Amino acid sequence: MRSSGAGLVAILTASAAGILAVIAVLLGHQEVFSTWFVFLVFAVVFVLIFLLVFFLLQGFIRQKITPLYQIIHGTGRKDNNKGNIAATRATLGQVSQDVINWVVSRNREIARLKEMEKYRREFLGNVSHELKTPIFNIQGYVLTLLDGGLEDPSINRLYLEKTEKSINRMISIVEDLEAIARLESGEAEMQFEVFNFLKLVEEVFEMQEERAKKRNITLRLDRKYDRPVKVYADRKRIYEVMNNLIINSINYGNEGGSTTVSCLDIGDTILVEVIDTGIGIEAEHLPRIFERFYRIDKSRSRDFGGTGLGLAIVKHILEAHGQNISVRSTPGKGSVFSFTLRKG
Repeated sequence: MRSSGAGLVAILTASAAGILAVIAVLLGHQEVFSTWFVFLVFAVVFVLIFLLVFFLLQGFIRQKITPLYQIIHGTGRKDNNKGNIAATRATLGQVSQDVINWVVSRNREIARLKEMEKYRREFLGNVSHELKTPIFNIQGYVLTLLDGGLEDPSINRLYLEKTEKSINRMISIVEDLEAIARLESGEAEMQFEVFNFLKLVEEVFEMQEERAKKRNITLRLDRKYDRPVKVYADRKRIYEVMNNLIINSINYGNEGGSTTVSCLDIGDTILVEVIDTGIGIEAEHLPRIFERFYRIDKSRSRDFGGTGLGLAIVKHILEAHGQNISVRSTPGKGSVFSFTLRKG
């Protein structure tokens, strides 16, 4: 780089000396040359010097800009000619804008990677915590049995039942994680078919009837429907969606309250809403409500046997159907989970 700069200075110095020499000669022989000829010589010399300086500056700028283009566009040394061409054709304004765009995109990518790393650490911490609790419980039960509990029939059966409960919780967590992994990777194939959504809702109500009775919560449709509500979806997966949402509404509902399901025909889709009269959700929690292991009331969720993955599974199933789910809530009054399904 220093040698190229020195060469440029030397060439410009020599060119200036040549111009001065020509001018001196012309001034010394004014009687020989006419005015127009002197003007012509000056014009030719000026054009030559201009072209010389232009090409030198162009080469100098290209030499400086080419590495930037190679970085910005991800080219290596083998693409040096392409970088030269791009740099030659580009104006300084274009180069400046490209550099700005590159910096902005890299900053966004860095921010995204940092967010992913934060999410990964949080996820691993949550998994570790969720699995650690039942493992430690099992360890305690086994040690109690080994310390003499096996000889006492009233104790050994009780602790074996508690051990089974902890094992089942671990199995539920692992199965839910596997389900999310399959949905995220696209490995979970959707078996689409046309079915009556109202019939499916009735099946879920029937399945969760005992759970609702324990908390004196009424499960109902918003109105009497004159005809079936046909949708085109994976019935098994949508059953899982509704089951999770209904269980969630019961667990976080107020005793003596209700859970209502409504269906609204909107063009090519059916808008489904699950409405509860529960404790509601604070606004600060709404953006993260569908994240894995995210709990608003952790003790309440674990008391009901939740894994913290139900709403995350709901979100991924609906996304696999090309649909989205949203939630709106008023603390102390209840929540409304809304999603759409393709009409059958």
